[in-house]
Amino acid sequence: MQVFRHLPSTPCSPLALAIGNFDGMHLGHQVLLKRLIEVAKTKKLTPAVMTFEPHPREFFTPINAPDRLSNLREKLERFETLGVEEVFVCAFNRHFATISAQDFMQNILREKLNVNSILVGEDFRFGAKRAGTISDFKVNGFDLISMPQVNLSGERVSSTRVRHALANGDMNLAKQLLGRNYSISGKVVHGAKRGRELGFPTANIHIRHERPALTGVYAVKLDGLNSVANLGVRPTISGVPKLLLEVHVLDFDGDLYRKHVHVEFMHKIREEKKFESLDALKAYIANDIEVARNYFKRQD
Repeated sequence: MQVFRHLPSTPCSPLALAIGNFDGMHLGHQVLLKRLIEVAKTKKLTPAVMTFEPHPREFFTPINAPDRLSNLREKLERFETLGVEEVFVCAFNRHFATISAQDFMQNILREKLNVNSILVGEDFRFGAKRAGTISDFKVNGFDLISMPQVNLSGERVSSTRVRHALANGDMNLAKQLLGRNYSISGKVVHGAKRGRELGFPTANIHIRHERPALTGVYAVKLDGLNSVANLGVRPTISGVPKLLLEVHVLDFDGDLYRKHVHVEFMHKIREEKKFESLDALKAYIANDIEVARNYFKRQD
């Protein structure tokens, strides 16, 4: 899969292009991308995706922007898994925000990207002030495929619904909406060795989610290994400047340093809390591990 950070100076091979933010890559996104692959194969086009970084709402209203479900690398991994061959990552900045709907269609989609077929959700809007609608694609001669919403239990599958499920600790609903366990990936880096000092060594995972959709203590799988994770700011231990994802792998004595790992969130154990002493914290961690062990036993 090729990833383009800049639009090409010369036209591409003819594309079938899906456009969207694709945050979380939920079931609705997956249906759209599977249709993209089918259309590209039938019409002998290259299956491609256009997405935006940062999320447009992070640009316009950073304080009120939604929590991110996935970073760019995680989205790219999902695109590749589903068979997308080219991804155009558009820097959503002040210039991009002022491009009119007509210029977006003519100068970018038609002249630079050589788009033949466009696949978007039925409520897709584009261009400056979101003035463009899917009917504009039809009027301008594009082969448009407008995908209807996907429902689960009578409600629309959306990134917002996934965020609410995660925030409420409803990991089963999140799994149904995503078609998989929610996960965060990142590289294992050196930490302050606090976990080891407490008797529970952890893999410290560098994450790019500044505002994740969930926090707390969870039973997780790190690349398939039964584990316990804390995602938060460690309120009992002072001097922590930022959000941390720390994973204690059960019955494991290997070296994970510098590896890029995937952490699947299976079951919420509790909220993160501040303890009066390190001894109280250690007791809770031991209990968290026992809860996780029992959870995994029930899954076997």
